[in-house]
Amino acid sequence: MARAMKVAIVDDEADMRQSISQWLALSGFDTETYASAEEALKVIGPEFQGVVVSDIKMPGMDGMAFLKRLMGQDSGLPVIMITGHGDVPMAVEAMRVGAFDFLEKPFNPDRMTELAKRATQARRMTLDNRALRKELSDGSTIIKKLIGSSPAMERLREDILDLGQADSHVLIDGETGTGKTLVAHALHAVGPRASKKFVGISCAAWSEDQLAARLFGPAEDGALPLVEEARGGTLCLEDIEAMPGALQARLLTFINDQGTPPETRIIAICNHHAPDTTLEQLLRPDLFYRLGAMTIVLPPLRTRGEDILQLFTRLSEQFAEEYGCDAPQVTAQEAAQLLQAPWPGNVRQLVNIAERAVLQNRRGSGSITSLLMAENEASGPALTTEGKPLKDYVEAFERMLIDNTMRRHKGSIVAVMEELCLPRRTLNEKMAKYGLSRGDYV
Repeated sequence: MARAMKVAIVDDEADMRQSISQWLALSGFDTETYASAEEALKVIGPEFQGVVVSDIKMPGMDGMAFLKRLMGQDSGLPVIMITGHGDVPMAVEAMRVGAFDFLEKPFNPDRMTELAKRATQARRMTLDNRALRKELSDGSTIIKKLIGSSPAMERLREDILDLGQADSHVLIDGETGTGKTLVAHALHAVGPRASKKFVGISCAAWSEDQLAARLFGPAEDGALPLVEEARGGTLCLEDIEAMPGALQARLLTFINDQGTPPETRIIAICNHHAPDTTLEQLLRPDLFYRLGAMTIVLPPLRTRGEDILQLFTRLSEQFAEEYGCDAPQVTAQEAAQLLQAPWPGNVRQLVNIAERAVLQNRRGSGSITSLLMAENEASGPALTTEGKPLKDYVEAFERMLIDNTMRRHKGSIVAVMEELCLPRRTLNEKMAKYGLSRGDYV
């Protein structure tokens, strides 16, 4: 469950601080109070996990000076200002400086609660977006999100690290839901352009005229054309197969005009084409060869073996933490069914199954088997036609069981030995066999 955000209440009048704090605390907020702006500034920094409620008229540093200091630190911090009766001009000036909103004394407590809720929602979105941008600019973090120890995933990570350092344009292909956009971000983040902009657009989401204006200008809203916005960085073109022929020609001209090495790198992503149709048939041949000089084809989930169980475990743990409940325990039969499912929606489909499994487990009803059966009715055969040796299923389940138990006991070898009834030597041998290290769980 999402943790309550803080509300910092700054007012030199003790009674006012106390009354606002009590009211917001009853409304579910985590409040903290300060008698002066100087005192509050010792705690409130650029990444403050909350919002501020401040009086304008205070001795020492007044509310306006305090607001300007806060905006100088972090212009995305919502600050609700409290003004005295008749101080509307001052409130208007506060809004101009960057205040989120203002309340005029005497104010309705419900109005305070409403503003605090809006402010915390805005703050949470700002912090989430910052975290996402930081994550997408950190190559090592993105690489870690590409979970899996199968040979296909090992090769994919190696390809990203190799191609990320190159200047050539890249073409990413693969079935829907395999994580192509994440790989595009990873290629940008591990390369020399990581400090530059990553700009993306879906070629299928706009009409031809709109796409032309967005890419090459002039845009109706006066925005910078994306080819200019991405200059020096990466321009990611999703659904490249949907780009009309005339725009393919303009894109080819843009690429040719850049010279070698290109100032702006293009990563093109193909999301939909018929199994019997190649991307080469959907694009102009000259454009295809310019974009496809380096190609990454993402592996479908059904071919990744025990990665499926690793992914399901990580996803269910994340959703369990989000929903404040326990992750479902996977039986041997369910593990085999997860491994055998065809996964036409790939990782995206597995994410949905993991979330629904956690919600079912929270209610104390349902099973992973029932979810897979429902998917079978909606999308086709529940099992792949490719048989696997029993040994593969047993080893995948065994690895998942040891991994889950180690996580639950935070790397305590003794606790894992007791729960799984394994002697230490056997546990050590199996952990070595499956590439599991105690240090990953402590």
